[in-house]
Amino acid sequence: MNNDNQMTHIERRAIWGLSTIFFLRMLGMFMVLPVITTYGIKLKGANEYLIGLAIGIYGFTQAVFQIPFGLLSDRIGRKPLIIIGLILFVIGSIIAAVKNSIWGIIIGRALQGCGAISCVIMALLSDLVREQNRTKAMSFIGVSFGITFFIAMIIGPIITDKYGLQTLFWIIAILSSCAILIILFLVPHTSNHILNRECGIVTNSISKVLKNKKLLKLNINIFYLHILLISTFVTLPSQLEKNGFPATLHWKIYLLTMLIAFITAMPFIIYSETKRCIKKVLISCIGIMIISQTLFWISELHVNIILIAIELFFFSFNVIEAILPSLISKESPVGYKGTAMGIYSTSQFLGAAIGGSIGGWIYEHFDTYTVFLFNSLIAIPWFFISLSMKEPPYVSSLRITLSNSMLVAITNLQNYLTTQPGVKTVLIIPEEKSAYVKIDNTLTNRAILEEKLSNFCV
Repeated sequence: MNNDNQMTHIERRAIWGLSTIFFLRMLGMFMVLPVITTYGIKLKGANEYLIGLAIGIYGFTQAVFQIPFGLLSDRIGRKPLIIIGLILFVIGSIIAAVKNSIWGIIIGRALQGCGAISCVIMALLSDLVREQNRTKAMSFIGVSFGITFFIAMIIGPIITDKYGLQTLFWIIAILSSCAILIILFLVPHTSNHILNRECGIVTNSISKVLKNKKLLKLNINIFYLHILLISTFVTLPSQLEKNGFPATLHWKIYLLTMLIAFITAMPFIIYSETKRCIKKVLISCIGIMIISQTLFWISELHVNIILIAIELFFFSFNVIEAILPSLISKESPVGYKGTAMGIYSTSQFLGAAIGGSIGGWIYEHFDTYTVFLFNSLIAIPWFFISLSMKEPPYVSSLRITLSNSMLVAITNLQNYLTTQPGVKTVLIIPEEKSAYVKIDNTLTNRAILEEKLSNFCV
């Protein structure tokens, strides 16, 4: 007997192919993060402000093109747009590699960010993977994000130390070219573009999402988090050097601290979900983030303090980065999750752009310690904004495909689904042949609901 939940060959190819593309692209983006400050300052025309701009500029172009790319993919196709985005990424990497100036890096990084294909990758995944396997597929890509960040922080400094910053960009260009080959020859082709509100952006949903106060607070959270992430890496490498750690040793520090942070963060992430106390964990980690920035600020010539600060920073960042998407999923109105995630990602990239620019400007006009003082101060309102949040509803989002016979009696179907145990909210979109449902996973799941619907059709 066949198991409907068993991955097909096409689904496995899609998941592995798109995950690899996502991995290679984000690896290229993140590998530069820990090395531009140390090695970029030697480039022609470089100063601390332009270094910060070079780090954060990709976030600005990502933010500008994120939603347009997602909407455009519905018209011209997923694969062509992913290829265009990857070509832009390759061109940007080559420009950064051949130009021995800070402006070459800035222009190259800006072009890299123009290829904002994350939403398009998720949309193609939705086209290729069936509903019952889609959560697993997206979780797989989500895990790859964390792994990518970890690997990039280690191998970026190693490659740059041995071969130089320009070579690092050539390697990034090669990796991105490999991603183009993967989308052309490994990822299956499909002309069946599914409008899935769980993954894709719906134009007429944008204003409603922007006006949602709960989602706004979550967007502010990711905005603040990435301001602190990028501004920290504008100054952290210099801070390490001042404390007696040359650039050749930075990868070892990142390896040790990130490994410990990852291991210690996982129980807190799991605890926040199983014990239904995400708000408490989030606020605690924002507090730890403030402590880490304060320790960076007072760490002058105190090696132990800066190492503790790095550990606290990576720990709190890992936890917050992991639980915020879960909160978006829980708080987004039924049928609006894809749009909410698109705006959330835009907020994230805007934070990166501002963090790089402001961090670089403060570093140039003052010093590294002032950057961390600034981070500590701006994180205080972030803490109080999060304190005003309420504990979220512990629900998951589902999209269930409806047959023509089900659509004949939409009102009855809506009432039937709403009265099922564990079902919190239902939105039926007849033209999409879809029912979007918010459920309590402790009371029901997709298999139960689909079985109930089969009974409804009898």
